[in-house]
Amino acid sequence: MTGNAEPGAPLQRAHDVVIIADDVTGAGDTAVQFAEAGWTAELRLQPGTSDAQVVAVSSDSRACPASDAAARVRRAMATTPGSRVFKKIDSTVRGPIRAEVDALLEELGPDAVAVVCPAFPRVGRTVVDGTVLVDDVPVGDTPVGRDPVTPVTESHLPTLLGAPLVRLDPAGDPAEWAARLREAGPVVVVDAATDADLDRIARAVDALGDDGLPVGAAGLAGALARRWRPSAPAATPAPAPAPADPSAAVLVVVTSLHAAARAQVQALLDDGAAHHEPTPRQLLDDSAWRALLAGLPGAPTAGAATSQPRTVVLSAPERGDTPVPPDLVARRLAEAAAELVRTTAPAGLVVTGGDGARALLAGLGSSGIRLDATGTGAGVGVATGTVVAGRAEGLPIATKAGGFGEPDVLITAADAVRRKRSDR
Repeated sequence: MTGNAEPGAPLQRAHDVVIIADDVTGAGDTAVQFAEAGWTAELRLQPGTSDAQVVAVSSDSRACPASDAAARVRRAMATTPGSRVFKKIDSTVRGPIRAEVDALLEELGPDAVAVVCPAFPRVGRTVVDGTVLVDDVPVGDTPVGRDPVTPVTESHLPTLLGAPLVRLDPAGDPAEWAARLREAGPVVVVDAATDADLDRIARAVDALGDDGLPVGAAGLAGALARRWRPSAPAATPAPAPAPADPSAAVLVVVTSLHAAARAQVQALLDDGAAHHEPTPRQLLDDSAWRALLAGLPGAPTAGAATSQPRTVVLSAPERGDTPVPPDLVARRLAEAAAELVRTTAPAGLVVTGGDGARALLAGLGSSGIRLDATGTGAGVGVATGTVVAGRAEGLPIATKAGGFGEPDVLITAADAVRRKRSDR
């Protein structure tokens, strides 16, 4: 389906599936659906080659103007060849979705049909009569509607995208469904309130063959991962990390400004985690920031293991009277986290917020994350794996989108990372 590399780009084999997401954590939690279904999957952050059957890349375009987002998606597709493409969008429909979908359709050809369903019922995200719901509330009426970067003002997906709603009759068959989708295309919206609904959509997309472009979140990805089959045996697993110092803490980095993420940080603190939270002034002022970095803790001293916390949290400050650009928050916290990795050798990482995840792994010289092939008990919406390349190669890591999860999800993710390291 794809494979026209840019001039001068290294030739590489086409992966079975390429996931093009609009942020890093979304790419990870979508790719992990394939890993859990038995595929080898990698979240790639830098250009290069991989033997993984499924590769997820991020265009980092959720907050971009439509034209810029479209260009980024085209570039991601051109540099990552794949037999099939899955377009990952936010389950709460933030970002310039139609522009990104149109860009992919232009690349795929005139017969391509984009089948859009961002439902993920396991975390309360559904699409009913075309309306995107979060725990049965229209998404525009939730805090997402007031998102400081990408607010959602329209909950009715056909209206938002300028596309028809197509209902797939459960009594029908995949050929019939595919014919209806083709007739209504090139962009169609489909309802899903249950996993059975998502399985029906996956069967319809499969019946479209090379013309089908699935557009959705981790829910639809999971249904397709169970239906599609890889063309070649699984690749060699990533190298196992070395055993951790038993006194080492898990470092949790929270760059998300989402209210759910703040509640999850508080749960970690109530559980005894140590906390570093820079002030807006420290984030905005270079001198104050350098002073903060110089004051970060170094490696634990001998004999002090019993006083070391099991978890260390580095988080963004609350919104206040002094606004801080979200990209600066991500960049600063990633820099501080990379310094803590260098000086304290943590047992593993948990990162919330796509911009922060990319910035941190780039700061560590990593090319990506090889995702776990089986569930680790880290929680819904959490992707776990090991860092690929760079100074933290082999370090266990979990990534999570800012708006996902119960209040204790970061505790669960940190425990999963700690367990993954200690089991080696």
